[in-house]
Amino acid sequence: MFRAAAARSRQSAVYPVAMICGWAVLLVSLSMAVSVGAVSIPFATVWGVVLNNAFGASFEGDWSAGREAIVWDIRFPRALLACFVGAGLAMVGASLQAVTRNPLADPHLLGISAGGAFGAILALLHTGLFLGLLTVPLLAFAGALGATLLVLAVSQFAAATSADRLVLAGVAVSFIVMSMANVLIFLGDPRATHTVVFWMLGGLGLAQWDQLVFPLLILVFCGVYLRIHAENLNAMTVGDETAATLGLNVARFRLSIFFIGALITGVMVAFSGIIGFVGLMVPHIVRLIVGGDYARVLPASALLGAVFLLWADIVARTVMAPEDMPIGIVTGLAGGTFFVWLLRRRQR
Repeated sequence: MFRAAAARSRQSAVYPVAMICGWAVLLVSLSMAVSVGAVSIPFATVWGVVLNNAFGASFEGDWSAGREAIVWDIRFPRALLACFVGAGLAMVGASLQAVTRNPLADPHLLGISAGGAFGAILALLHTGLFLGLLTVPLLAFAGALGATLLVLAVSQFAAATSADRLVLAGVAVSFIVMSMANVLIFLGDPRATHTVVFWMLGGLGLAQWDQLVFPLLILVFCGVYLRIHAENLNAMTVGDETAATLGLNVARFRLSIFFIGALITGVMVAFSGIIGFVGLMVPHIVRLIVGGDYARVLPASALLGAVFLLWADIVARTVMAPEDMPIGIVTGLAGGTFFVWLLRRRQR
């Protein structure tokens, strides 16, 4: 008991230091993400261009109009999208791991990402943008929510009440939904197939300023909701009975977290494609540093998720330069390795 109390006290003391260091690392990572590429741009130029365009500053530099366009129109919105997507997926993974009490829970493994991909492909290849810029995010959310409900239905039908079997139900649904998405690709316009396949592997190259507001608003809204309910997430990690004795409607709260997870994942998938394993890896690393209190886990997961995806994008853009490797390949390699390590750790 005394050791556990001492560990919690130590983790509480580490948290503010870890967050300060995390923000510093995020700033450096953001600078690197904008600076590195086929055309290398100094940090001073990067932030001079950003401050001039974002805040109307009047920094005078010797950079060309071409470099300013690279920074402001291409790389900076891409880096911001990486931050939003990484933070969102990490928070979803942490929340799902709490309400399912399964350390392997992740929007990718539970089929939520596949559902979002199905909805986005439906919009891109078949329905058209009948709602304007909102079409793809809305259909991606609908697909993610539908896949989530299908996972819950399959788990009930198969009496898969344990946490491990819930993940297996998610994997099964993911295969089914991705097969349906492949049918949509097969029936769609062959000229658009290459773009959609590349998008399914994950990528941030389509980031645009006028579209960043959607993932940002969803991230802020859902992040605040999750943070407000951090104590309920803590209760869910102990067990349904304990959470119920604390006055929590377990079934309703779990469903609300699945809904929030589907909303975040669907919107992020709509703008970045399928990027797996961020929600699996990041919360585990965070809990090793700041402990298991979700009041600390959620903000730290968002911060580390943003940093992780920034560096994954840097690797994707440089390892095969000038070709732009899909970022899902990088996260898949890292996540698959981490998954094996996690299974081994659980076995021990």
